[in-house]
Amino acid sequence: MKRECVLYRPGKTPGSVQCTCCSHYCTIGEGKSGICGVRYNDNGKLYLAVWGKPSALHVDPMEKKPLYHYYPGEAILSIGTIGCNFSCKFCQNWSISMDKPNVQDIEDYCLERSDGRILTPDEIILICKRRRIRHIAATYNEPSIWFEYSYDIACLAAKEGISYVYVSNGFESKEQLDALVGMISAINVDLKTFRQETYRKIMGGSLEPVKNTIKFLYSTKKVIVEVTTLIVPGMNDSGEELQDIANFIASVGKDIPWHVSAFHPDYKMLDKERTPTETLERALAFGKEAGLLYLYAGNVRDTSYLNTSCPQCGELLISRMTGFDGKVCNLKDGCCGKCGTPIYGKFA
Repeated sequence: MKRECVLYRPGKTPGSVQCTCCSHYCTIGEGKSGICGVRYNDNGKLYLAVWGKPSALHVDPMEKKPLYHYYPGEAILSIGTIGCNFSCKFCQNWSISMDKPNVQDIEDYCLERSDGRILTPDEIILICKRRRIRHIAATYNEPSIWFEYSYDIACLAAKEGISYVYVSNGFESKEQLDALVGMISAINVDLKTFRQETYRKIMGGSLEPVKNTIKFLYSTKKVIVEVTTLIVPGMNDSGEELQDIANFIASVGKDIPWHVSAFHPDYKMLDKERTPTETLERALAFGKEAGLLYLYAGNVRDTSYLNTSCPQCGELLISRMTGFDGKVCNLKDGCCGKCGTPIYGKFA
């Protein structure tokens, strides 16, 4: 089943197209694919090879995304395909994100990666209804590169009262950002570094579009925005850079939750050490100094870093004893049950 892309326009040279789904804005010639490896030009039209072909489909806890301020404790159907528009050397989902097929057999290969089955948006909604799941996440690999599949799912989901969320590197194009307003209800953006040179060399991207995604989606007040930074020793763990990240997030919104996560050696960064807990604690201190209200540390043993407390009175609002088991303790109508302070997010 071939799905023509929506986010593209004719290229400047005969037969070429320009993809507009992410900030690479790839110009793609006949018989070629974009940087992501899954959007390809066939006879002057751009197609999405992974439409209906998920390589990963699981029911996860909401906290695993991580989304801590969006219906904590609820289950979410998580979908991923293959490919990515970044080339992060520390990628922890590299087996699917770095899988980029040859254009000659791209449709067949993507079908093979989905175990030979087409999973239509209708079927995904049916899974949710049968299992009484109220949320769907585009995650595991970069969702912005398979926008049209997400869009088709999200439109049907909305009719059934099922929400749609992104877990993204934040490299969406302006065209996609405009389309996401009203389509997604929440997003966790990976702000991987605050240095343009690191984005260019290590990720194959750039910083400004990611900053713009965070600023734009937060400004709409229609999308719950959370930010995650995987702290990699020797790459983005200097005090100056951690301060820069914290200050930037605070400049957008002090109520944006910031998750700092510990790195473990993977993919092409097997020579790096695991992130010390002390480094995460230092990042949290910078976040607090910047005025951020909701700070979390992931991939650590101490689960106290995972709880949500009222920024005004300190009351425990959401307990996460194992990290993935969000339990609302004292939230009433989105406010602290003790002092009445409004808490950023969407809650049951």
